[in-house]
Amino acid sequence: MIKIITGKRGTGKTKILVDNIIEAAEKATGDVVCIERGMKLTYDLPHKVRLVDAEEYGITGYDTFYGFITGMLAGNYDIQEVFVDGILKIGGRDYDALGAMFEKLAMAAKDVSVTFTVSADLEDLPARVKAFMK
Repeated sequence: MIKIITGKRGTGKTKILVDNIIEAAEKATGDVVCIERGMKLTYDLPHKVRLVDAEEYGITGYDTFYGFITGMLAGNYDIQEVFVDGILKIGGRDYDALGAMFEKLAMAAKDVSVTFTVSADLEDLPARVKAFMK
């Protein structure tokens, strides 16, 4: 299941994401993963959350990100939730490519909840991205 948290820069998306990660870590019986660019959340997250720096793995673009996350899920069946902070910093501002990646990932990650922060105005996002808003 794909979920997105959207809003302009400085609207509290990362704070909401961190709160969701902490809650997931407290309840999860499996693994919780957070992917970001840079290691800004290191001190905000519980130690049981696996923090992954997208820069360390050379993730650029949505195809690379899709391959990385599906490989991670294929290698660890215990992952229950994945959180991604700043997907536009990782993949770029091609909203159509973002929507296409969401659609592919939704099919591949049926049993895993994947939550993204998207720093954009809701009205700027295409329908294929808005479809994942809950």
